[in-house]
Amino acid sequence: MSSGLVRIALECEKRHRSGTKLFHEPKWTMYCNGRKCGYAVSRGGACKESDWRVLNTVYRVTVGAGVIPTAKSIDYASGGGKELGELLYMRGRFERVVGTRDSEAFYMMNPDKNGGPELSIFLLRI
Repeated sequence: MSSGLVRIALECEKRHRSGTKLFHEPKWTMYCNGRKCGYAVSRGGACKESDWRVLNTVYRVTVGAGVIPTAKSIDYASGGGKELGELLYMRGRFERVVGTRDSEAFYMMNPDKNGGPELSIFLLRI
């Protein structure tokens, strides 16, 4: 984000069942500033213990970004262990704009009220 605006588009394919809500789509293709950069899969909506740990860590933060140290278990051939890692987070105020039932957008609003959003996230069903 230090280089300017970031636009993330998550696209999913339209399936034959038309009653599925946009957030309940299971598979997404991710584009960042127009370049295809990966895939995303829905985890089903329920928070795991590790998710609650992160949310409890950042609940007092209203706006900002940072790094949370994490430890993940590794199943080594010699008997397991722990590896230290980092989790990057960003928290801010987002405005939600619903276009149709197949498109939504989230714009992270700058707290200074200067200029437009620095981060835009688009959800599209095509």
